[in-house]
Amino acid sequence: MPPVHPHNRPHRPLFAIGLRLVAVICLSIMFIAGRLADTHGVHIVETLFYRQALALPVVFLWIAMSSGVGSIRTRRIGVHATRMAIGLTGMALNFLSYILLPPAEAATTGFTMPIFGTILSALILHEATGLHRWSAVATGFMGVLIMVRPDAGHFPPIGVAVAITAALVTASVSLVLRELGRTENAGVIVFWFTLLSVPLLGIGMLFHGQAHDAVTWGLLLLVGVAGGIAQICLTAALRWGPVSVVLPMDYSSIIWTTLLGWAIWGDWPMATTWIGAALIIASGLYIAWREHVRARRYESG
Repeated sequence: MPPVHPHNRPHRPLFAIGLRLVAVICLSIMFIAGRLADTHGVHIVETLFYRQALALPVVFLWIAMSSGVGSIRTRRIGVHATRMAIGLTGMALNFLSYILLPPAEAATTGFTMPIFGTILSALILHEATGLHRWSAVATGFMGVLIMVRPDAGHFPPIGVAVAITAALVTASVSLVLRELGRTENAGVIVFWFTLLSVPLLGIGMLFHGQAHDAVTWGLLLLVGVAGGIAQICLTAALRWGPVSVVLPMDYSSIIWTTLLGWAIWGDWPMATTWIGAALIIASGLYIAWREHVRARRYESG
């Protein structure tokens, strides 16, 4: 497949946003299932292994029905390996954040990912980022401080640190995905990420793999299938729209995680969580709006 230059890349922002929303719903289900699996004694290595191994058939079927099996050929295996290493690290940290923090707070802390995405896009991709966006970034971090309230001791510091680190690593993955998206379709990217990670996690399974009951296997199956669908939609969204447009859609996860956390554990976020989430969401929406304004100015010449 010939390289796709930036000015020739397809740009369908509404379609990209829709894909991202589907991905966020699936990710919320995946992380809640992973948290439940942890309460059933599942090791994090097992969760990651079944997340990838069970997602592989979903991804392969999607490729076969769309672009064809032959499309998985690639000449950029090194970049795929880099994406796998960073992505697997981010995935592990995200699962741990949902284990260490209440679901709504884990999701809200993860909202720093779009903020980190804006920062990294400016520093690494040299995307135009003016005073308006930097002000929005500062507002977002203020929201995180209000929610976490480090002086109050509401949440374990290690959990908050893991969640913020997960957001930074996941934002870094988005930049790698944009680079891969110039020459590879979504199916190829997801396939190689999933396939390359399975042998590595398989080694870990030699030490942590164990038998489970039917309910636990069902949770692991849900983790894998939901994760596979989410991964496809995440990658495709970044091909059809820029990082600054699609990443703010992650904010909708506060709805799904709050409802699931309340239904399963009776957890309801504190007032400071809602205030912090409102500031972070406002930050992301403003960043997205500035991106839209900039794109309109570019199109009008």
